[in-house]
Amino acid sequence: MHILHGTWIPDDSNDLVQRGNFYLWVETVEKLKSRKSEPLLHPHHLPETPFATFLSEELRVSIAPRSIVPTFFLLPSTQDPCPSPELARYLEVNLPETWDWQYWMVHCYQCSLTQVIKLLNEWHFLALHNLVEVQIGADLLFWYHYTQFFKHVLLNDRYIPALKYRALKTSKRKSKANSTFEIYPGWEILSTDYESELEQYVERMPLLCTTGFQSHPAQPQMRDRITLIRHFSEVLLHEIITQTPIPATFEKQIANTLINDCFKSSIVSVNYTLEKYQQWQSWRHRIAQSQTEFPFYLCFALQSPQDARDPWILEFQAASRQDPSVRVPLEDYWKARTAKRKTLLKQFGQDFEQQLLMQLGYAGRIYPKLWAGLETDQPIQVLLSVEDATTFLQETAWVLEEAGYKVIVPAWWTPQGWRRAKVRMQAKGRKSKGGNKSKSYFSAEALIDYQYELSINGETVSPKEWEQLVQSKADLVQFRGQWVQLDRSKMQQMLEFWKKHKNENPELSLIDLMKLAAEGSDGIELEVVQDSSLSTMLNQLNDKSQLEVLPDPKQLNGTLRAYQKRGVSWLHYLESLGLNGCLADDMGMGKSFQVIARFVQEREALPKTPKKIAQIPPTLLIAPTSVLGNWQKEIEKFAPQLRSYLHHGNDRAQTIDTFKNAIADSDVVITSYTLIRKDIAFLAATTWQRIVIDEAQNIKNPSAAQTKAILKLPAQHRLALTGTPVENRLLDLWSIFNFLNPGYLGKEAQFRKSFEIPIQKNNDRIKSATLKQLVEPFILRRVKTDPAIIQDLPDKVEQKLYCNLTKEQASLYEAVVKDILKQLNEVEGIQRKGMMLATLLKLKQICNHPMQFLQDESEFSPERSHKLQRLSEMIQEAIAEGESILVLL
Repeated sequence: MHILHGTWIPDDSNDLVQRGNFYLWVETVEKLKSRKSEPLLHPHHLPETPFATFLSEELRVSIAPRSIVPTFFLLPSTQDPCPSPELARYLEVNLPETWDWQYWMVHCYQCSLTQVIKLLNEWHFLALHNLVEVQIGADLLFWYHYTQFFKHVLLNDRYIPALKYRALKTSKRKSKANSTFEIYPGWEILSTDYESELEQYVERMPLLCTTGFQSHPAQPQMRDRITLIRHFSEVLLHEIITQTPIPATFEKQIANTLINDCFKSSIVSVNYTLEKYQQWQSWRHRIAQSQTEFPFYLCFALQSPQDARDPWILEFQAASRQDPSVRVPLEDYWKARTAKRKTLLKQFGQDFEQQLLMQLGYAGRIYPKLWAGLETDQPIQVLLSVEDATTFLQETAWVLEEAGYKVIVPAWWTPQGWRRAKVRMQAKGRKSKGGNKSKSYFSAEALIDYQYELSINGETVSPKEWEQLVQSKADLVQFRGQWVQLDRSKMQQMLEFWKKHKNENPELSLIDLMKLAAEGSDGIELEVVQDSSLSTMLNQLNDKSQLEVLPDPKQLNGTLRAYQKRGVSWLHYLESLGLNGCLADDMGMGKSFQVIARFVQEREALPKTPKKIAQIPPTLLIAPTSVLGNWQKEIEKFAPQLRSYLHHGNDRAQTIDTFKNAIADSDVVITSYTLIRKDIAFLAATTWQRIVIDEAQNIKNPSAAQTKAILKLPAQHRLALTGTPVENRLLDLWSIFNFLNPGYLGKEAQFRKSFEIPIQKNNDRIKSATLKQLVEPFILRRVKTDPAIIQDLPDKVEQKLYCNLTKEQASLYEAVVKDILKQLNEVEGIQRKGMMLATLLKLKQICNHPMQFLQDESEFSPERSHKLQRLSEMIQEAIAEGESILVLL
C-alpha cells in the first residue's frame, strides 16, 4: 500500500516576495532496512530511487533532474513516526494516545508550479482507480479540493495587478526620513466570495499540511494555516498568469504600465515611487470598496429596440439597498418634483447625487462607453449600436456585476428565456413491426417515427431562412420580431447535420430515443418533441412519482410499505417496456421483499387456462455465497407457493440434462457468482425469464471472468440490486448498465473518454448532468433519510440472515460433534452439562471463523467464513452509505 502525501512549503527566506514549491512524498507499509547514516530518515517512506520508479511507473510523472529532494516534516512520534490515519486503518493498528513531536526527513518530489492543479487532478483520479495499491492522504486530498475551488478564482478573473511594499531601515540610528523601501509587482486575489470560502478551508486544513520545511528547523514549529493558503494561492496565481502567453497587440497596449511589470515572470523590485504605490492603493480601495457603504445600488438596464434600425438603450437606474423593490430610472428621478425627490432621498441617502456621479465615474473606468452619459449633469442613459450591445452582454455585464453594480438584461438573454437555435426532433410512437399485440404499445423493441427540423425558440425555420441567418454578420439579429443571439459556426454544423440526416430511414427504438434526448447526435444538441402518449411514457420513466401504484399481490405473505409498493410498480412498468433497471435502495429497506413481490405479481397476472396456469421460464437469481440461504428463506417466508431451487454445493446438478430436470418445476433458481463461471455451459443454454444479480457491485470489474459469464446468460428481463451503484469509479456504473441494457452507455473506452475522465478527473458538470439524464430512468434509489420515506419506515427492523458453512467450517463442525458424542457416553451429571456448554462455545467459534476455534496463526480471511464474508459486505455497504454500525459477537 502506498499513501500519497503532499503540501505546500514556502522557501526558507526573509524576502518580501517569497517563493515556494508543492512537495509530494509517499508513505509505505514496508520499513527501510537500514538508517544508520541518516537516523532522521522516515522509516516508512519511499526513498529517492524507488520513489523515482514509483513516480514514472505508477503516477506517470516525467521526472526532471534534481526534482527529488530531502525535506523535513514534524510528525507525531514514539520511537518511530506514527503511521498516518490512512496507513493505520490499512494496517488495522490503533494510534498511540500520547506521543512527541519530532522532525523526520523524507524524499519529496518538487512539482512544477504550473502543473500543480493538473497533477493533483491526475493523482486523485489514479488513486480512485487503484485503491488496492494507492490511497490519497488527508493532506494531499485537502489540496486537491482547494485547487478545485481555486480554479474558479482563475476562471472568473477574481484578481487584480498588485504592488507589494516594504520599508527598509538601513540603521536604527537613522531618522525615519532616511528610510528606504522596496516595491515589487505581482497579482492579488480580490473577491469577497473567496474570503468567505477561505475561512472554511482554513478550518478544514489537516495539521500535516503545516509541518513541512525545506531544512531542519531548530525548534518544533508549525505554519499558520491562513498564511500558508494565501501564500500558495499568491505564488500559484503569479506563476499561472505570467506563464500564459499574451497576444502581441495586447502586449503593445500595456507597454510601460504596471500591468506589463506584473506580467513579467521574474519578480524583481521596480523603481516605483512611494506616490505610485499610494496611487495603486487608492485604486485598489476603489475597486474593493464594498457598495454596502452606500444606501443604494447603481443599476444598468439594457433595453432592446423594437425596430432593428434603432439604437439600444443602456438606462441608468438606482435601487434602494434597504428595499430593493424601490428601483427608479434616473430619468424619473431628475424629473421628479421636490416632494417625490425627498422621499427617494430617504431611501438613497442625502448625498445621493454626489455619490451617484462618483459611482458612474468608477463604472466608466470598467466600461468607457458610459462616459458618454456623463456629458450632462443629469445622466440618464447611453445609446449603443447592436455591436456595442453584443459586446456589453458577452463581455462587460458580468464584470460590472462582479464590481458590485446591478445589471438588468433583456429576458431573452437569461438562461430561462434564451432563444436558442436547435435541431428539433419530432417523435411519435407506433406499434412495432409485425403487429405483435402481446407487446405493450411502447417497448424497447418498438419503433418510433421521427423527423428532424431546424428551429429557433420552438419555431420551425426553413433551410433558406437558416442559411440567411448563418451568413449574417451580426451576433445579435432580429428574427420574426424577436432578438436572437447567433452562434453562426454552430448553426452551420446544425445545417450540415440536417442535410445529412433528412433523408435517412425515419425510425428508431425507444432506448435510442432516450439516448438522443440526453446526449444529442454528432455533437449536436437536439430538442426532442414527443407526441402526447410518448411524452407521458417518458415522463413516467424520469419521474417515478407519476407511475400508477399497483395493489399488493394477493398471494404475497406480507404487506408492502408505501415506498415498496412504488418500487414493485416501477419494476412492473419498466419490464412492460422491455427495459431493465437497477433497484438501489438503502440497505435494510427491503429490496429482496420487493423483488419477491414482483415474482408473485408476475405469476398472478398470467392468464388461467382450464388445465393449468400458463408457464413462464424461471428467474435466475445470482447472489454472493454468503446470502444464498437467506434468499431461499425469504422466498419460503413471503411466497411459499413459489418453487425455488438452490444450485449450490458438490451435490448440485453438473450436466445440462440433470440441471434441466432439477429446475423443471422451479420458479426461481438461486446460485452464486462463483458457480456462474464454473457452470456457464449449461446455465447459458437455459432460457430465463429474468436474471437478478444481488450485490451488483460484484460485476463492477468488466474484465472479470464472472462478469463475462453473466453477460452470456439469455433472459427476457434483467435486474440489478445494490445499495451502492457507484462505489469509487464511474466505471462501476457502466459495468452494471452493460449488464442491464448492453450498449446503452457505449463501449467501455468510449464511456471512459466521454464521462468517467471528464467527470471524475475534471469535475465536468455538463457531462455529469448528461450522464444523470441517461441513467436516471433506469435507477430507483430511496434513502432512509428521505422525508417522504421516513414515515413509512418502522422504528426497528429485525432480520435473520442465514449463512452456509464453508467446507472447512463444516469439517470442523462435524469433527467436534462426533468427538462430543463419544465423550458424552462416558460422563454424567454436572460434568456432562459443562461439556455441553463448552461444545456449544466451540461450535459458535467455528461458525464465526475457523481461526477463532483453532487459535492458530492461520489467515483470518473472509473466504474461510461465509458469516465473516457477509458481515464484511454489510459493513462496506453501511460505510458507503455514510451510516453507523455496531457489531456484537
